Amino acid sequence: MNHLPEPAPVVRLPDGTYVYADHLPAPVQPVAPQVVHQHIHQAPPDRTVQRIALGSGIGAGTVAAGVYFGPLLVGALTAIAANLALLAFLAAVLAWGVVTVVKSVGGPDGKAAAKILTKSRKRRR
Repeated sequence: MNHLPEPAPVVRLPDGTYVYADHLPAPVQPVAPQVVHQHIHQAPPDRTVQRIALGSGIGAGTVAAGVYFGPLLVGALTAIAANLALLAFLAAVLAWGVVTVVKSVGGPDGKAAAKILTKSRKRRR
């Protein structure tokens, strides 16, 4: 009892090699090329600023410098504004502290001096 399948016949190819008949390559059939119509809809990147800048006669180096240094300038100005706000807050706290100390320690002369300081601050606003 042999349970093996029957072997396929062996065929000799034109180049001299032998292959089984069930492994022969499929016959080549001429196929007409297919034309594929592909429509890709994608918005181009927004380069309005660069187009305006390059259209006005400045070069690409200037545009690149603006792209690079623009955020740096915004960051520097923000840091300066934050420092000035902190200094203004400290000046207000120190002035309030001086007025409070002069009022509590100075007696009648201190109260008069604090009044003068308060009036001078109100005039500046």
